[in-house]
Amino acid sequence: MSQSTMTSVRARAAGDRWEGDLTRRLLASAALTTEDPGSRIAPGTFHDWFAEQARAHRYVTSRVGFPALSGWRFAPGTGNLEHESGRFFTVEGLRVHRDGGPVESWTQPVIVQPEIGVLGILMKEFGGVLYCLMQAKMEPGNIGPLQLSPTVQATRSNYTGVHRGRRVPYLEYFTESGRGRVLTDVLQSEQGAWFLHKRNRNVVVVTDEDVPVLDGFRWMTLGRLGRLLHADNLVNMDARTVLASLPLTAAGELPGTADDAFTAALRRSMDPAAGTVHSMTEILSWLTAARSRRELRQERIPLAETARDGWTTESEVIRHRDGEYFSVIAVDVRAGNREVSRWGQPLLAPAARGFAGLLTARIGGVLHVLLQAQVESGTLNVAEVGPTVMCLPEAGPDTPDEHRPPFWDLVLSAPPRSRRLDVVLSEEGGRFFHAVTRYVIVDAGDGPLPDVPRDHCWIAVHQAAELLRHSNYVNVQARTLLACLSTLWPTGRA
Repeated sequence: MSQSTMTSVRARAAGDRWEGDLTRRLLASAALTTEDPGSRIAPGTFHDWFAEQARAHRYVTSRVGFPALSGWRFAPGTGNLEHESGRFFTVEGLRVHRDGGPVESWTQPVIVQPEIGVLGILMKEFGGVLYCLMQAKMEPGNIGPLQLSPTVQATRSNYTGVHRGRRVPYLEYFTESGRGRVLTDVLQSEQGAWFLHKRNRNVVVVTDEDVPVLDGFRWMTLGRLGRLLHADNLVNMDARTVLASLPLTAAGELPGTADDAFTAALRRSMDPAAGTVHSMTEILSWLTAARSRRELRQERIPLAETARDGWTTESEVIRHRDGEYFSVIAVDVRAGNREVSRWGQPLLAPAARGFAGLLTARIGGVLHVLLQAQVESGTLNVAEVGPTVMCLPEAGPDTPDEHRPPFWDLVLSAPPRSRRLDVVLSEEGGRFFHAVTRYVIVDAGDGPLPDVPRDHCWIAVHQAAELLRHSNYVNVQARTLLACLSTLWPTGRA
């Protein structure tokens, strides 16, 4: 065996040992939910630091008319809303045919952003515990306007300098090889109802380098982040989707003990050796069958053609004549600590909040989640794995029965003791204005299970984690719910 081959074998062996120890490192971080205000790693309390960030910078987002958007125009002929650089994104029309719903064909405006951005969390070990470098970041559509975001949250147009602004800090850890060890790196979709085929790179890197902590950034444990996931409109969508991709599964290694049946079942469900209703092969076959069986036809059309279905383009807004669904507005933005201090852009503004509910059950003592093959207008591969219940906008008491998704009444009528999560979280503030979703996790216990339609499937938590390692398997709403669920194993409740 050559010297180079022996060196390569030793390197792989060292890597295998590190990977084998990864679970312990991650779980140690996830178990540390409190903070030491006197710590040199992250001095002071999180909330004091976050409030100081809000006071230290000026943020103003103002509604304006489309003519006031510098660099943006409605293209002659198509009416598409586009940037003069040909980059960033466009607002175009989309003609959709989707089977299986109360409405099967329609047209709508849609955001087209083919470039792939970077959503990255940088981790570093301090005292045997992994910490995440998180950012207090302003986005023009945020409720806040500050929310906790990944280390790097940047579109390709931004990090290649199309905006002519400052460089994106810490980007090199995710774009240059050799700066750290990659824990996860996968392309994931975003909101299929409003984006067409949108994906971002979700990546986590652990570094041994000395990392200067810039203004607006803070080291945090996974456990502290997990607690903050249960606060309304605090941890942004980009951070949630990256956190969901972390391999937080374990084989009998979880620290502490379960204090109730739900927590015990969740802990067992995180063990890849736990019993399951379906094998991974059966789950993959279920999703493939749904993608083959369901029909989704998408056709990009000029934005002007959506007028036939009631969409109107006015000087200050693109909206539907019924006032439903969503509108597209224009905003002028001023942000003191962004790469560019002032800019204008369109934002999609939903007419009402959305709803995403996850039903869990203890099957054979192992917690399973009920997921569905979800088809949305802009989905890339027909269907992705979504929550038990997902509706946009949120259904209400006056919603006709044919528009109520399966399990809606079961999730909403659950008693408070069965509700393990009930939180309102913001969606992507860089493209959407005050878009929020109510996220709910309800435990059905170990009683009789409801009948399950063929588009739904019971899946163990470690199996859902396996799906999250692949691109375009799990949609963004389900990723948020799974990220929140993974924080409940220490206590079982938010």
